[in-house]
Amino acid sequence: MNPLGFLFFIVTAIALMSVPRRWAPIPLLLGVLYITHGQAFNIGVNLPVFRLLLVVGLFRILVKGEGISGGVNLIDKLMVAFCCWLFLASFFHEKGADGAGPIFITGKIAEIGICYLLVRCFCHDLDDFFSILGVIAFLLVPIAIEMIQEKFTGKNLFSATFGGVVDAVVERDGRLRARGPFRHAILAGTVGAALVPLMIAMWRRDPTAAKIGLLACLTMVATCASSGPVLSLGFGLGAVFLWKFRQFMGWLRWGMVAGYLALEMTMNRPAYYIIGEMSVVGGSTGWHRSHLIDSSIKYFSDWWLFGTDYTRSWMPTGVTWSKDHTDITNYFLAFGVMGGFLAMILMIAMIWVAFKWVGNVIEANPEMEQGDRFMIWCMGASLFSHVGTSVSVAYYDQSYVFFWFSIATISSMHFLMEARPQHETGGQPDPGSPHPGFPSWN
Repeated sequence: MNPLGFLFFIVTAIALMSVPRRWAPIPLLLGVLYITHGQAFNIGVNLPVFRLLLVVGLFRILVKGEGISGGVNLIDKLMVAFCCWLFLASFFHEKGADGAGPIFITGKIAEIGICYLLVRCFCHDLDDFFSILGVIAFLLVPIAIEMIQEKFTGKNLFSATFGGVVDAVVERDGRLRARGPFRHAILAGTVGAALVPLMIAMWRRDPTAAKIGLLACLTMVATCASSGPVLSLGFGLGAVFLWKFRQFMGWLRWGMVAGYLALEMTMNRPAYYIIGEMSVVGGSTGWHRSHLIDSSIKYFSDWWLFGTDYTRSWMPTGVTWSKDHTDITNYFLAFGVMGGFLAMILMIAMIWVAFKWVGNVIEANPEMEQGDRFMIWCMGASLFSHVGTSVSVAYYDQSYVFFWFSIATISSMHFLMEARPQHETGGQPDPGSPHPGFPSWN
């Protein structure tokens, strides 16, 4: 860790301990957005700045007695089960295996679990969320500007300042792929894409921050020059668009199932190979994503129980950091490799419940201000963007914070489902509630 990185850590750590609860996520996000993996303490294991800030945040809530909003809920319990199972499964991996074992998994579940816990403790309601989001909009501006200069100069300023990312900007098919402080251009663009729905929803309450944040997010997507974030942006915007048609969501879900089955019947290969056809900016490796799913099914018996230490046989290509693994470009399968099928199921269950609660909160609060209900919907749209991305990329740097931030903030809105039962509001259904007679998450 260089002196500048150390100074940055000290300042953000002090701020994290001293600012009011509502603003506590901001110092944490500063560490996530502006400090690379290169700034870390090495004490046998690498402790990057953002990991250290998670520890500081945990210390804060213990000292100040700051608890989670609305009490323990189902997603909280699923998160505990998820972390506990990953830890248990780690003992069934070979000692010293790449990306496995108790030490590695302890770091992984500490990252995810503490991140989730801190968001639950710091974000209690929509006012808190709007405040955090407004600051995020401005924090993204320097990232977007730096990524623009990467496109013009081919040099990464974060590498020169902090290290931990490649200095020379990667070029593919004649396009420079800016990455900012993140370890891959796809992850940088994904963070911007998944935040777009939230910036749109913030427009009514804080139009200035919304416009600035939206411009920064779209810049991150454009400058990363990757198909994945463009598709993630499409997923998010598509979900936002469905706000006006939410009364037909039951029909839509069944239509999606029918559409997938139709692809299965008409395609020569499994329907998930459609991923290989989704190239927006050229040079996409969609075939790898599709074949990876195919291989995970073929080798299911090798990893379903506790995961596996060997995936090199899954694909014709490997990775530079391990002779035993291929590139697991799928966030769900990454946890499958670490903890088996149950780890995947627990992760999917958290996502499923989060989507369900988005609908339930909207349906249970017909008297809520329309802009607030729209924000709840867009929180689901943002998560949908992350989920779409997770099929084609595994979050392996600080970008994971935004994935779990999305689930944790929806979890914090759970109390709204119980605060205003429908019988207290006259039993009037939401005009946008799903069509009766069709199963739904709402």
